[in-house]
Amino acid sequence: MKNALGVEIPEYIEGLGELKPFQGVWESIIGDEIPSTNIVRTLKAKKAHTSKLCGDLKEAIQKCNPFDGMTVTFHHHLRGGDGVLMQTIEILDEMGIKDITLASSSLTSAHDGLVPYVEKGMITRIFSSGIRGRLGEIISMGKLKHPAIIHSHGGRVRDILTGRIKPDLSVLAASAADEEGNATGAHGPSAFGSMGYADIDARYSKNVIIVTDNLVDYPCVPGSIRQHFVDHIVKVDSIGDATKIASGTTRITKSPMDLRIARIAATVIEHSGLFKDGMSFQVGAGGASLAVAKFLREDMKRKDIKGSFMIGGVTSYGVDMLNEGLFQAIFDVQSFDAAVSTSVLNNPQHIEITCDQYANPNNCGAMTNKLDVVVLGALEVDVDFNVNVITGSSGEIRGASGGHSDTASGANLSVIVCPSFRGRLPIVKDRVHTIVTPGESVDVIVTERGVCVNPSKPNLAAALKKAGVKVVDINDLKKEVDTMTGVPAEKQLGEKIVALVEYRDGTIIDVIRNVENLS
Repeated sequence: MKNALGVEIPEYIEGLGELKPFQGVWESIIGDEIPSTNIVRTLKAKKAHTSKLCGDLKEAIQKCNPFDGMTVTFHHHLRGGDGVLMQTIEILDEMGIKDITLASSSLTSAHDGLVPYVEKGMITRIFSSGIRGRLGEIISMGKLKHPAIIHSHGGRVRDILTGRIKPDLSVLAASAADEEGNATGAHGPSAFGSMGYADIDARYSKNVIIVTDNLVDYPCVPGSIRQHFVDHIVKVDSIGDATKIASGTTRITKSPMDLRIARIAATVIEHSGLFKDGMSFQVGAGGASLAVAKFLREDMKRKDIKGSFMIGGVTSYGVDMLNEGLFQAIFDVQSFDAAVSTSVLNNPQHIEITCDQYANPNNCGAMTNKLDVVVLGALEVDVDFNVNVITGSSGEIRGASGGHSDTASGANLSVIVCPSFRGRLPIVKDRVHTIVTPGESVDVIVTERGVCVNPSKPNLAAALKKAGVKVVDINDLKKEVDTMTGVPAEKQLGEKIVALVEYRDGTIIDVIRNVENLS
């Protein structure tokens, strides 16, 4: 069967079940396809004054009665510095547990150690918003038994609430916790900020273990995770390295070209009709995306604009804008910089939120639906404004869906920033390798060679032209860049489906096929 974008989608995949094709940005969210039932939370009870503390992580896992075929979940707030996921998988392997479904909110290069567990068939299914590094390579080559599911951040919440992901064991790192399991990422030696992605795991997993390297007196405040969801607590020497949270995708770029693109994007926002008091704003991961905030800050000061709120992945730069009074509040689901944790802890206007509140498409108050402007990055775009943030030029899995499609769907203005080419490879394609965010929800693509406006937004194009912005037809831009770089030969992919890209409503927007080799 084909979805609304013409992508051939299998009706059924062994180990994953029946699939539904993508039909449009809102068709399966506000239409008749909304799930009518949610999963029931596991009932738990403990005798009064019973200790939840365990001697080590292995003891805690043993108390959860692990079994073959179980689903194990984690959060990725420590990003490249995470030290808990690998410890857990190693212990489960020692116990002889196999056929595991791994459902981490995202997977980074810190999890390259998972490769042998995939290759030997201990881990057979993966749900994640992103897969990078060596793990992405071996999945691309077809070494995971069942196709990986790549979902958005909001889509993960929806998947848990509808039972598509059924957590049996959730092992959640915290930079501080008490003896009952109240836990936070806002303070402690390994402080990492918001724990917004972990809330859904804590609420709906059959067994919840909090792992911390900073056991504090009761009660631990703030309580990002609350004690009545937690079964066991483990004190370890280290949960990871919080200094590795800020990676290349979560630092503001120093590249002159990327800074030029960011400056143009800020000008687009200024003349969009949304640059006014009360505006709300988010920037996604990616050096150029984050740099837009730098120029927006200057423009807001110059025009004395006071925004309402910022959301999403938060950097120290966003905290500075809050402290300067440029925005009234920050809603923080993920901190891109360990330094942000101090603001989460001390500033009542820096509000930690759950991923459910942030981007779940099946609730009536998602923050992404109140968003005016979002700026996002891209690996590729195409002439229909579709965006790829998952696969590289060779078709290999190397990126993350994250909140890309969540924010683009809800924002009044979605801006994609990317260079027109990288190396000798053009970024504007006839069709992207992998569609993550459909062109229907993309308004503007900003490159160093001009700004492309979705034909569905003629008034925006006219306003930008009037302001002196260089607006170009995306087909003309593609021709110009192809003349410079040449048109590279398409990478020949295999027939095996190695991953499914799930749109935020649970439908399948694209499939990823195996790469024969990555040389």
